[in-house]
Amino acid sequence: MSFELTNAPTAFMDLMNRVLRPYLDKFVAVVIDDILIYSKEKEEYADRLRMVLQTLREHQLYGKLKKSELSLEKVVFLGHVVTKEGIKVDP
Repeated sequence: MSFELTNAPTAFMDLMNRVLRPYLDKFVAVVIDDILIYSKEKEEYADRLRMVLQTLREHQLYGKLKKSELSLEKVVFLGHVVTKEGIKVDP
C-alpha cells in the first residue's frame, strides 16, 4: 500500500469484507485487521477456519501465525466477552 494513502485501514477493511463476504454474519466477523471465526462445535470450527484460510490464500492474503489465537473458548472482542454461554459486555 502506498505511503500517501491515508485511509489504508478503511481500504483494507473494505478488501476483507469483499473477500470474506460469503461468510460474514454467518460465522465470521471482520474489524479492520481482526478476523473472528466462531462456531459452537470444535469440528465445525476447524472446517470454518479451513474455509476462511483457503479463501484468504486464493486472494493472496496471509496472516501471521504468531499474532493468531486459535480455538479459544473465551474471546474479548470489541468490548464484549464471547463464550459458549453467550455474549456479555466486558466489565
